[in-house]
Amino acid sequence: MTSLLIAMCVCVASRGFGQEPTKAEARVVVEGDGTVHVPAQTVAPSEFLSPEAKAYVAQHLKDMQDPEAVKQDGGVPRFMKPMLEHDRAAYAVDKKDTSIAGVHVYDYRPTAGIAAGNRDRVLVNLHGGGFSGCWPACAELESMPLAAMMGVRVVSVDYREGPTYKFPAASEDVAAVYRELLKSYKPGAIGIYGCSAGGMLTAMSVAWFQTHGLPRPGAVGIFCASAGSFGGDATAFAFPLGEARMAGGSAPSTSQLGYFSTAKPGDPMVSPIVSREVLAAFPPTLLMTGDRDFAFSGAVYTETQLARLGVETELHVWDGLFHGFFYSTDVPESRDAFGMMARFFDRHLVK
Repeated sequence: MTSLLIAMCVCVASRGFGQEPTKAEARVVVEGDGTVHVPAQTVAPSEFLSPEAKAYVAQHLKDMQDPEAVKQDGGVPRFMKPMLEHDRAAYAVDKKDTSIAGVHVYDYRPTAGIAAGNRDRVLVNLHGGGFSGCWPACAELESMPLAAMMGVRVVSVDYREGPTYKFPAASEDVAAVYRELLKSYKPGAIGIYGCSAGGMLTAMSVAWFQTHGLPRPGAVGIFCASAGSFGGDATAFAFPLGEARMAGGSAPSTSQLGYFSTAKPGDPMVSPIVSREVLAAFPPTLLMTGDRDFAFSGAVYTETQLARLGVETELHVWDGLFHGFFYSTDVPESRDAFGMMARFFDRHLVK
């Protein structure tokens, strides 16, 4: 490492600080306010990824540029169909299509039976999909691996979404299911988690419980999301590197999601991150993201704010991976992510 640093310094010194770059060199331009203009460059897959993950990244980027691949058939994006087929074959779970407190849910249980240590525990999954779709695909992909790997019951909530429904419909649905589960489980034995919109809704649900007289759950998982909106440095690099498209010049906000079109700006029930009091009362929180996830900066910021208020947190970041990367459990990194989820909830949910 020392010899490498010396070589780098010699290279810079030989040209001289402040010296004009050669024609073959690109130039970084810095404005007075710190805005940086970066020239076009080529970015290869991360060297830290497994071979399977590198192939997965390449295919994902191609899929995101294919209008047919991202279309949904009955709530299943076409590029997710092979993932669903894989998980249904790989994870032995029984699914019951039912309702709890009048809310439609999928109730998953391991075919081999719930593990002895998890008989008094339950996980609640809140699926991704931008508050406007991906049921049942995202629900299945987020629930089946964890139910099988952890040997635990997982209830995935088919909460009301936009554009037909508006905030706080989803929060009301989650609260109704949670209130019913409290009749059979201690609050400390209930974990809630989700990816993307489901990760946001997980944070929103904790805030909702606080203001509606419900005890806090034992632990939560905010994955591919934050306790607020998007933004930060990820806006500049995550969209082209993780989704093969540009962000349109600014970070998307919750107001751009139709479900939130009537919500009040700054409402902690929508963005818990705005309230120190709400955040300080969060249970142990696991955050997961990739550094090519457009929610990456928001996830890091959320963990920082929770930690500074004394909330027990864990943050895991995968280099070179994108939004919702763990949906494909063909990839070792995805299986690692589910393993970390299982261990986190096993540590923090009471038995």
